Amino acid sequence: SSTSSLGDVYLFLLVMKCSASLDVLFLLDGSYSIGKGTFERSKHFAVRLCDALDIHPDRVRVGMIQFSSTPHLEFPLDSYLTKQEVKDRIKRIAFRGGSTETGRALKCILRKGFPGGRNSSVPEVLIIISDGKSQGSTMMPAMQVKERHIRVFAVGVKFPRWEELHVLASEPTEQHMLFAGDANDAANGLYSTLTGSVCSATAPGCKVESHPCERRTLETVKELAGNYVCWKGSKQLNTVQVSLCPFYRWKRVLIKHPSRCFRTVCSDPCDSQPCQNRGTCVPEGLDKYHCLCPVGYGGDTHCAPKLSLECSVDLLFLVDSSARVTLEGFLRYKAFLKRFLQAVMGQDSPMNVGVAQYDSDVRIPIEVSQHKNAFSLMKSIDALNFSGGGTLTGRALQYVAEHGFRSTPAFADVQGDLPRVVVLLTDSKSQDPVAEAANYARDQDLFLIGVGSSFMRAELTQMTGNPKQTVVYSDPQDLFNKIPELQRRICSVDNPEGCQAQSLDLAFVVDASSEVGLENFLRLRDFVRSSCLHFNINRDVTQIALVIYGSKAHTVFTLDTHTSNSAVLQAINQMPFLGDLASAGSALLHIYGDVMTVQKGARPGVNKVVVVLTNGGSMEDAAAPAQQLRDNGILVFVVVIGDAQRDALLRVAGSPNYLIYISSYEDLQYYQDLIIERICEEAKSPVNLCKPNPCMNQGVCILGPGSYRCECHGWEGPHCESSKDQQMATMAGVIHSARWSPRGLQRFSRAPQLTKRRVDQRR
Repeated sequence: SSTSSLGDVYLFLLVMKCSASLDVLFLLDGSYSIGKGTFERSKHFAVRLCDALDIHPDRVRVGMIQFSSTPHLEFPLDSYLTKQEVKDRIKRIAFRGGSTETGRALKCILRKGFPGGRNSSVPEVLIIISDGKSQGSTMMPAMQVKERHIRVFAVGVKFPRWEELHVLASEPTEQHMLFAGDANDAANGLYSTLTGSVCSATAPGCKVESHPCERRTLETVKELAGNYVCWKGSKQLNTVQVSLCPFYRWKRVLIKHPSRCFRTVCSDPCDSQPCQNRGTCVPEGLDKYHCLCPVGYGGDTHCAPKLSLECSVDLLFLVDSSARVTLEGFLRYKAFLKRFLQAVMGQDSPMNVGVAQYDSDVRIPIEVSQHKNAFSLMKSIDALNFSGGGTLTGRALQYVAEHGFRSTPAFADVQGDLPRVVVLLTDSKSQDPVAEAANYARDQDLFLIGVGSSFMRAELTQMTGNPKQTVVYSDPQDLFNKIPELQRRICSVDNPEGCQAQSLDLAFVVDASSEVGLENFLRLRDFVRSSCLHFNINRDVTQIALVIYGSKAHTVFTLDTHTSNSAVLQAINQMPFLGDLASAGSALLHIYGDVMTVQKGARPGVNKVVVVLTNGGSMEDAAAPAQQLRDNGILVFVVVIGDAQRDALLRVAGSPNYLIYISSYEDLQYYQDLIIERICEEAKSPVNLCKPNPCMNQGVCILGPGSYRCECHGWEGPHCESSKDQQMATMAGVIHSARWSPRGLQRFSRAPQLTKRRVDQRR
């Protein structure tokens, strides 16, 4: 059936749930006509319908019967009392197979009622998920079920027989027939039909509306294909009569049944277009939203400029205008300058900006401090002209070191001692030496930052004297993604970066497969080792785990194994090279299940980051486990060395912000500061105390104001770590020994306060 806009559908799934005292029983077709594949899709559909129900012991309860030759109770309504328990149980149901005896299943419900249901005052809803191809008549039992005031929804799967499902559904049938092919729309339709009768009314700003839709099915029809010559007998001896005989064939035809569907539509909080500066509005419920802001914006919820340079600097851009850059490249630099300055310059910006351009000669068309507002500065940048000529970067550096900051500030007594920053924009190697000129510029207390394409890295680093002050981009469009990084570099003149005191649970995942090779693996090992020096490793600040992987993942050490930098460094030296095939997916699953857990030292309320170091091969199986980690509040950084397919890696990283490309293993060292900086930024973001779930043994984490608690089922302890039976057995054993020994009684009384070792010492 046709749907409303995707925004409406997802909005509905997020905020609209049928909340009432209601018993819902699923009748799931598990016959051979369905087949195992469609049966699995039916289970998925049932799980999606549960999203439209407020499952709770006092509100909606859910049970399920699978039927084929005979009905089989999968679980009664009083077995599982939370939505997650119900969904997990549905996913575990196995396909049984057999004939399609829908009538027998309905008679079973008439005879035994809703298994585990409540009293007659609680409304009953039966949801039949089937292709409608029953072996016997369903008319009489269906009528009797509806006479008992059971509301029946008929859901078609695969290519259903709609006329048979029509018999099963309650009146009005249009509102009680759903198609499993579109789970979102069907869940909306279920909620819409129940609204106003058994469920609470729709929320303000939402309304139930009907719309034309189609029910589709595939039917087999007999059609005349033509005539062919056939031979008939004859009464005359040795005579055969020739005739034409009709030829028929069976054909499968897609039949469309026009109908009407019902859905709940809510007003979109993004209709007013609240996001500024080309930001994208994403709704969060009925009246909330957030804005996805372009680079350089996000200073508030509506995408105001966020990169405002809080630091006070004299800033001079030195722009390559030589023939090697080309007119196209020069225009790109102008556009970059304008976008950068629009993002960082407010009305009261404390920085002074100038622009110089060079080829064989050097000019300063925009002096530092010449413009006091962004508008006049933009006009001057627009007026810059491409000149062409040679690429004499060394001469340009020498010139700006001597003449670039000579203009007198408006308030010399206030601004005369501002740090002086030169940002070089170039995409072509210099035709004269740069080292001596760069040293001279740095001797004049100029802070040099180089911005260029990746093949310029070595020359830019030689010029700046520090890889951290080199900003490289992979392709022309990627240049504009470097605006935040350039802003940080400019403001780091007198503000050294680091996160020594930031609480963090950090796991390195290192590719140790044959594709990487032993030599490159040793480079990765050295990179992890030097990266750990940036963190203060102990129980209260940063914990580090290390996992290596080939075809399987191996934990070198867990988060709570080492409590000092020296111990971690020594353990890293022992990490072995595996040398087999690579499976990044198994490594990330291992991280989720065996590393980032409370049992292995992960701390609730502390940000969690996973850094994957790989050559980019065998990442196809890693997207789903990486998303599982993100869904549970664990950030995944992917650092790729060498050439690799961007699409597959982007699915693993989840965002270009968390995907870092490095051309070679030799260049890995140049990216260390950038990677550490990104990690430290994420370590400051807000934390959900229940992500990942700190509760063991399927306990449910309940958030409170600044705290959480674990709701346990059959277990005890702050994190559901202790079995009730084990605790009682242990208690009984201690009490028993205490009866026989005064010392045993003394030991039992001290146990809650003292560890076993301290007790033994006190003896």
